[in-house]
Amino acid sequence: MGVVEDLADALAQDALQAAKDLGDDSILAKIGDVLGASSATTQEAYNTAVRVRLAERRAREYLREATKLLPSNSE
Repeated sequence: MGVVEDLADALAQDALQAAKDLGDDSILAKIGDVLGASSATTQEAYNTAVRVRLAERRAREYLREATKLLPSNSE
């Protein structure tokens, strides 16, 4: 990735952790707004990183739940 994407992804990871720790997802949008005030490019990269990481988290949760329903292969 490029510098913008790397920085935005690192910030997204930190913001997602802060949102989890605080129990407040609104921090994600607020950080996006702060970025947008000075760099629309960085804001878009950050928003994309947040969306991708949230989607991956939801997909992993689904996979974890779905595989619980599979019969065990141990005999």
